[in-house]
Amino acid sequence: MSRPSPLPLDRMIRRVERYVRRWQEPYVTGESRARRDPFRVLISCMLSLRTKDETTAAASKRLFALADTPEGILRLNEKRIARTIFPVGFYNTKARNIRAICRRLLDEYDGRVPDEIGDLLALPGVGRKTANLVLTVGFGKPGICVDTHVHRISNRWGLVRTRTPEQTEMSLREVLPRRWWMEINNILVTFGQNCCTPLSPHCSTCPLKDDCPKVGVTRCR
Repeated sequence: MSRPSPLPLDRMIRRVERYVRRWQEPYVTGESRARRDPFRVLISCMLSLRTKDETTAAASKRLFALADTPEGILRLNEKRIARTIFPVGFYNTKARNIRAICRRLLDEYDGRVPDEIGDLLALPGVGRKTANLVLTVGFGKPGICVDTHVHRISNRWGLVRTRTPEQTEMSLREVLPRRWWMEINNILVTFGQNCCTPLSPHCSTCPLKDDCPKVGVTRCR
């Protein structure tokens, strides 16, 4: 469950936002800023699940070079898609889901990605993280995308006390100022990959070393 935060939250997030500019932002976010194409956001986000960002970027570029529309994807068979996106995690399952999504988009949405979370969650293989990312970076609509980094750091900061990313999303809706909803994932993913890492975070060089309560941290650098 969530609890009110005693931390200067706005100041903390702004400080982290400035700090992470030294690193490249996640591929899916950069792709969305460059093209504003909800379909490419949806597919690249699916590829990113359980996959390192550099692998996601390479696989997405290979796939989109072959096809970047639902119609084009359906002209590729499942095996070719799987070979193209390898070695992303669960590439065979993702290839199957990508084709199924494209068929659903053509059959039910005239080939367009829906912009309502309920419709997105009904697509094969799409969970709340992917749905919220499509809404926020694909359509510019409010939502909180929570992945493992956002979940871990929100608990580490003491903003929430939750066991799952889904619980974290709902709790953050209560404590996170709405102006940060759309950007929090991009900020904390970059921060979590490079500084506030899962094991032995870099607390000595962290811009929040004097503010962060380090909930659950037993070892740091």
